[in-house]
Amino acid sequence: MLTLPNILTLSRIFAVPLLVFLLWPNPKPFDYWIAYALYCLMGITDYFDGYLARAKGAVSRLGVFLDPIADKIMVASVVVMLIFIDDIQGYHMIAALIILLREIMVSGLREFLAGLSVSVPVSQLAKWKTTFQLVSLGALILAGAVPYWPWVMSVGLLTLWGAAILTLITGWDYLRVGLKHMD
Repeated sequence: MLTLPNILTLSRIFAVPLLVFLLWPNPKPFDYWIAYALYCLMGITDYFDGYLARAKGAVSRLGVFLDPIADKIMVASVVVMLIFIDDIQGYHMIAALIILLREIMVSGLREFLAGLSVSVPVSQLAKWKTTFQLVSLGALILAGAVPYWPWVMSVGLLTLWGAAILTLITGWDYLRVGLKHMD
């Protein structure tokens, strides 16, 4: 159960409170730098936990269960904090809300379908959605560290909307599959 991939996944979950603390109200550029470094490290562990689990034949039920939860905890925490400290504001909060609502909906849907022994594989488009999300949130954190580079914030907000659009498409795909199994 405590394989290296599972330890990496758990490390992401345990790092979230530190990430939230670093982004707590009125973070200074140094706080953003540390938060960005931690966020990148969390992203790297996300890649390697899956890679190592598959490469070493160490895929476990615990890892399959925890990995998407760790991802959703990280994304939701960063989105909420960036809204809370006004790094995401105005109509950009709609994109953030779309992302949060989809994560909740898909989690509930997967839980429902698992009770029916129905598996919904992750699509290639959903992987692109995740990539856009991770790039967006990373850029938005980095923007706080480099306020003299306003283009970083622009990249973050543009990819946030890209992620939101992909989120709507992939969320609809999951919902269509789920509706086939509902009375």
